[in-house]
Amino acid sequence: MITPRFRLGAVLLTPGVVEAVPSAEAAAALCAHAAGQWGDVPPEDALANEWALKNGARILSSHRSAKGTRFWIITEADRASTCILLPSEY
Repeated sequence: MITPRFRLGAVLLTPGVVEAVPSAEAAAALCAHAAGQWGDVPPEDALANEWALKNGARILSSHRSAKGTRFWIITEADRASTCILLPSEY
């Protein structure tokens, strides 16, 4: 079991993610995100996420589905919500 490092709040999926990413893959990525596994973000974004954990800023992770669809997970600074979305939906 993965221990979350922060609250996710309400979890929302955009229509593009619902259509393109299998729910089990989105759920696995969400668990990784909550555990501080940022996916394939650049090192500077990983550092920004670590800073955000301590300072209450937005957290972003980036993942790919088994079919290669890239999707992001963004937790808002107030930790009230987390959105799983395609980059084109940002």
